[in-house]
Amino acid sequence: MKQKLIEKAQELRHHGFTTGEIADELNVSMDTARWLTLQKAEVKTDAPVDFAINWKSIGGNSTRLSYVSGALSDMALSHGEADTVVGIAVSGVPFATVMADFIEDMTGVDTSLAIFHPNKHRKDHDETDDEGAISTNFGSVEGKRVVIVDDVITSGKTVKEVIHTVKDLGGEPTCVTILIDKAGLSEIEGVPVESLIKISRL
Repeated sequence: MKQKLIEKAQELRHHGFTTGEIADELNVSMDTARWLTLQKAEVKTDAPVDFAINWKSIGGNSTRLSYVSGALSDMALSHGEADTVVGIAVSGVPFATVMADFIEDMTGVDTSLAIFHPNKHRKDHDETDDEGAISTNFGSVEGKRVVIVDDVITSGKTVKEVIHTVKDLGGEPTCVTILIDKAGLSEIEGVPVESLIKISRL
């Protein structure tokens, strides 16, 4: 399994993916993605402690994706109605798209979709910069109650980045919904985190 991850990470790097994009594609932390891309056959170093998540059985099937998005929507609505669902690129976008539809059907509130592009996806990625961007091609967050959606939380750094951006643009984050929480977080920056699965190290 580890060798396959190393090969996949190096293939993605060869195709121009940033470390952040590799981390998202393989559902591992940034440290793990960096480690995977730096491995050489003759040099053995200890891997960071992490779990690689493969949710292809959900993401590769529209019916399953819809069911999971419905469950995430139900969890989000326990924190109040929302006007906008923000999907974190890339893997949070499919869930957010379906969730916006579910939330509108469940509440009768016109619910828009917004897309967040994290700083870690930039070619000129700066570790000290926590500013991503919300795409202007989709819905706005200004004056909106916002649900933030992603597939996996590893450290919470990207979600914190989204929360700051939404607040800076005049939105009110009501909750964060996640498919898998590898950090065991119940809130970030005072915003509740709801996940379908929490992974705990014993």
